[in-house]
Amino acid sequence: MEKVVVAFSGGLDTSFCVKYLKEEKQMEVHTALVNTGGFSDSELEAITQKATALGSASHVNIDVTQEYYDRCIRYMIFGNILKNSTYPLSVSSERAFQAIAIVEYAKKVGATHIAHGSTGAGNDQVRFDLIFAALAPHIGIITPIRDLTIARHDEIEYLKKHGYDYPWSKAKYSINHGLWGTSVGGVETLKADGELPEEAYPTQATKSGAERLHVAFEQGMPVALNGKKMSGVALIRALKDAAAPYGIGRDVHVGDTIIGIKGRVGFEAAAPLILIKAHHLLEKHVLTKWQQYWKEQLATWYGMLLHEAQYLEPVMRDIEKFLTSTQQHVSGSVEVKLQPYHFAIVGCKSPHDLMSSKFGEYGEVNKAFTGDDVKGFTNILGMQMKIYNAVNENQN
Repeated sequence: MEKVVVAFSGGLDTSFCVKYLKEEKQMEVHTALVNTGGFSDSELEAITQKATALGSASHVNIDVTQEYYDRCIRYMIFGNILKNSTYPLSVSSERAFQAIAIVEYAKKVGATHIAHGSTGAGNDQVRFDLIFAALAPHIGIITPIRDLTIARHDEIEYLKKHGYDYPWSKAKYSINHGLWGTSVGGVETLKADGELPEEAYPTQATKSGAERLHVAFEQGMPVALNGKKMSGVALIRALKDAAAPYGIGRDVHVGDTIIGIKGRVGFEAAAPLILIKAHHLLEKHVLTKWQQYWKEQLATWYGMLLHEAQYLEPVMRDIEKFLTSTQQHVSGSVEVKLQPYHFAIVGCKSPHDLMSSKFGEYGEVNKAFTGDDVKGFTNILGMQMKIYNAVNENQN
């Protein structure tokens, strides 16, 4: 009997995969859930019980939250990465780590195949397939939902036929929780117009008034919230708990999928958006103009490649080294103001602040050069324009 590891979430599609592979393909099915920070202990226990009930020979919950932070999230902070200037790659960034963990587990248990429940209409099928094939070309890939093009109601009927009549009623909105944010898909995101209603978001806006927070960074890494030292993972969770109830971090992302079609999805990512904006402000004060320029160029590529399943491409490690190098002096504290549906980055303090009053105060007084220095500088700076316009006097 061939052995298959199913990347299991407990939802309808992966539940169908377990029963289908066991009954129709006569395979020994093992299930694995890879947690990137989006599951509670009670949810993990319920999923374990479901996997066992469906006939999985074994089930394991693999926690890669810290690894995901260390090997990915911190670089997205370093790069201030927002795809299309909007989306913090909440879901797409975690898929690589889920796929890597599944491959490692499949090798450990000696599986001949790996299966996932992706459809043929989205990005995840490519992300999983590509990493599975790159890291374990000797292990076969099975995708029942994509290959059978099976409808949701047919999946439900198949499971009922085999004695698994779970309440599979489709929620109006598809929610995908993760440490770096939550995606929200629904009827409104299937077309170009339409606003997601309040009830679509997993965290309801219950806070009023305003409050101020202080986020401390050391060499680009968030290390403290309101003076309390904590790990990056803990800080992200604490910041979400503080800000999300204001309705902060909500938006809708429109982008190009790996397979070429346009996609639209809502998301809730209070902590990522605040951290990225706070980090970016600090960088404006401590990095030079050209450090900021080239960081932006490479970070854009990093985000695009990460979104398009290229995490294992060696150039990603090269970009990570560059991003890390730029963070040597990105240390200090940033003040953030929270209020309903809005946050503002108020200001920052850093021992490396290049906005140093000893050289001058913008718009007020200079201390490092004279007015005559500026006249000479401006004359040389504009020389090429002067030559061009003199030669081509009547062509403008």
